[in-house]
Formats: sequence, structure tokens, C-alpha cells
Amino acid sequence: MMLVIYFLQTGNAFVKIGYARVSTEEQSLNLQFDALKAAGCEKVFQDNGISGVVADRPALKAALAAVGPGDVLVVWKLDRLGRSLGHLIQLINELGQREAGFQSLSESIDTTTAGGLLLFHVMGALAQFERALISERTKAGMKAAKQRGQVLGRPRKLTDDQIREAGLLIAGGTPRKTVARFFGVAPETLRRSLAEQSTKPNERRKTDDK
Repeated sequence: MMLVIYFLQTGNAFVKIGYARVSTEEQSLNLQFDALKAAGCEKVFQDNGISGVVADRPALKAALAAVGPGDVLVVWKLDRLGRSLGHLIQLINELGQREAGFQSLSESIDTTTAGGLLLFHVMGALAQFERALISERTKAGMKAAKQRGQVLGRPRKLTDDQIREAGLLIAGGTPRKTVARFFGVAPETLRRSLAEQSTKPNERRKTDDK
């Protein structure tokens, strides 16, 4: 894991700041660095040997901190920057709030142009639409499962009979840890199961009273 900063000379009035990343130490940053240099980046911040799913990336933090109003953050490809589409949109929105632009060379996205900004907004709308679809499908699946009588959540570790037997063993003086080991569950799991079981007679009694 290493942070390397290169300084390049350009004649641009604004500053183009490059960010490059590879996931392993064995991979080379040369391709990304050459492309960012050709695009006119004055500085290139590089994360070497850091996966894209890692949130704490020293070079990315430094690159974002170096971007000022009117500057442009440049990457070789979108997947070099964001961990996901949502994370990517969040980062680009933050740049926009700071009056800075974003450019991805491979995808030809440039938020400093009208077309690039429009494409970015379309990406944001698609991400929101995807989240809504996932939520809708999840709710529909849960509703259908309930209608079929399927119990949602993780399967129970112990049956009602096993819980009653465990309760009798504990009441007879057997240590809870020993009982839990006998049934192949953790002591905390056994405790929760006994607590849940103890509420069921109360619930039936309330129903009978009505």
C-alpha cells in the first residue's frame, strides 16, 4: 500500500488532478499514469495495491483534498474511483458542490461540458431507479413468502420440544453451558430461545381472556 505523487507541467489556467489505482502491488500503474499525463494532469495521485472496495484510500483522500474550485479530477476509468455506482455518484456530487469537475477518459465523461453533465445525471437517475426496483422486489418477495406461510428470517436452531427439554434440564440443576453444548448451540442462543418460548403461554393466555 503506497501513495505516490507526481508533478507535471501544464499551461492550463485550471488544474487537472489525476487519480490512479491498482488492486495489487504486482499490477502496473504506467498505463493509467501515461493516459492521465496525456490528458494534461498537473498532479497524479496513486493508490498502489489497494482494492476498489476499500473505503480508506490515502491517495484518493489526498486527490480530493487537492481539488479546488474550477479544478477537474481525472481518472482513467470509472472503476478506478468509485466502489459502486452509488459511491461514484456521491463523490462526483461532492466535487460539483465544490464547483469542481470530473472527467473519466475511457468512458468520455466530462462534467465540465453540457453533454457530460447530462450523462452523469442520467447515471444518477438510473442508480436511483435500480435501488427502487430492488426495494420493490424485496417487499414483493417477502409478501409472497408470508402468503405461502413461509417463516422469514434465519431458521431456528432449536425446536419447541428441544427448548422445553433444555428448560427442564436447567431447572433440574444442569449448567446452561452444558445444556447448550449438548444441543449444539451457543449459550446465548439457548438463552434467547428460552426467553422466546416463555412468552408463548402468556400470548395464548391473553388470547383466551379475550
